[in-house]
Amino acid sequence: MYQAARKLFFTECRCADDAPKVYEDLFGKLDTNADGKVDVSELKAGLAALGIKTGKEAAQKIISSGDKDNDEGLDFDEFSKYLKEHEKKLLLTFKSLDKNNDGCVDFLEIKQSLADLGLDISKEEAQKILQSIDADGTMTLDWNEWREHFLFNTATNLQEIIRYWKHSTVLDIGDSLSIPDEFTEEEKTTGMWWKQLSAGAMAGAVSRTGTAPLDRMKVFMQVHSSKTNKISLVSGFKQMLKEGGLMSLWRGNGINVLKIAPETAIKFMAYEQFKKLLSSEPGKVQTHERFMAGSLAGATAQTAIYPMEVMKTRLTLRKTGQYSGMFDCAKQILKKEGVRAFYKGYVPNLLGIIPYAGIDLAVYESLKNLWLSRYSKDSANPGILVLLGCGTLSSTCGQLTSYPLALIRTRMQAQASLEGSEQLPMNLMVKKILKKEGFFGLYRGILPNFMKVIPAVSISYVVYENMRDSLGIQK
Repeated sequence: MYQAARKLFFTECRCADDAPKVYEDLFGKLDTNADGKVDVSELKAGLAALGIKTGKEAAQKIISSGDKDNDEGLDFDEFSKYLKEHEKKLLLTFKSLDKNNDGCVDFLEIKQSLADLGLDISKEEAQKILQSIDADGTMTLDWNEWREHFLFNTATNLQEIIRYWKHSTVLDIGDSLSIPDEFTEEEKTTGMWWKQLSAGAMAGAVSRTGTAPLDRMKVFMQVHSSKTNKISLVSGFKQMLKEGGLMSLWRGNGINVLKIAPETAIKFMAYEQFKKLLSSEPGKVQTHERFMAGSLAGATAQTAIYPMEVMKTRLTLRKTGQYSGMFDCAKQILKKEGVRAFYKGYVPNLLGIIPYAGIDLAVYESLKNLWLSRYSKDSANPGILVLLGCGTLSSTCGQLTSYPLALIRTRMQAQASLEGSEQLPMNLMVKKILKKEGFFGLYRGILPNFMKVIPAVSISYVVYENMRDSLGIQK
């Protein structure tokens, strides 16, 4: 039914030199109540009857793009103008894909076009993408097949596939060691990149605030929990509530939110520069080059904002009345311990970037390839649940791998503020923990850390989507 209904209309479309007549016939089929205009529900239902799957958001976007008189529907003039403009864009994209100008696009040309946009895929993945568009099974696309597939799809270029699978860092789970977002040239030139970064920063701020009690519990257990001083979630929260009341659960959250903006900005700018330095071909970035550039950008950002990391740990662990605020905390650290205190734990923190970013990227790429190889028959768009699942799982695996280094970093940051605590370097601290607490001593606090993942991802996604709407970022 799907192919038959599509061919019924599109065969006419191919043979008809009179495009307005074809548009008129289609308009008549879609305008089911014959009121002279097509609204969102009619468009969605009519396209579904033709076998063209369109979500409500996509149907709304088509109506909004063509609705010049803002009456929440398209009359015939608006409808035909939208299709003509959309076809022009699709033709330009098709020509840019057709590298050898033979009028057809094969999987190698799709692979090359994606590589030019910064996404490396295998031949098998390119074939899967081609199959999802190829209507006649020839494993090549002509102009008519391309138009048929995308005429009522709001995507006008292959960069949408990049956006589907872009490993976005808006899923803020508390750590910022992942490789930065990729932005297309279009996003950079139109200024869309800063809107996306702003939306991501706001999402991170709300997410971190919402999960701050669990984050404080993680730090509390990392520093104070041991075999002789076992701290459970219940007993830990009781101690914190007894010592400082309900608001004490949010200690350290202010600076944790404040450091998002400078870290994001520095990481993004450094990443763009490192990509230029490390790429073997201008404008093309291989996966290993992206990993190296991302790791170096993360190290640069962490170096710049690391004093805030130290202050975050101290403020999170502080007792009532110990510091009056962030500036007082910085002042006391500087006075009592000197400038070097602001970089305690810096080495394990830096070392943690490599396993975190590496595992995060490797797991995400593996999950992406798995989905593309098994489920991409009809579309290259995996859907939001798959993307959230892949992003969450890969970030969690990255955290799990680098967690011992994060624990060492936190203890080194905190040890000067603890009474009777030894000032140990990284290697001796690792030996001490392994000797007294065993291997699992390096994973103290892992439970609250994992408990905050799902709420953190959920909150950051919801806030990010709302911020995108507010800032006018197209979906």
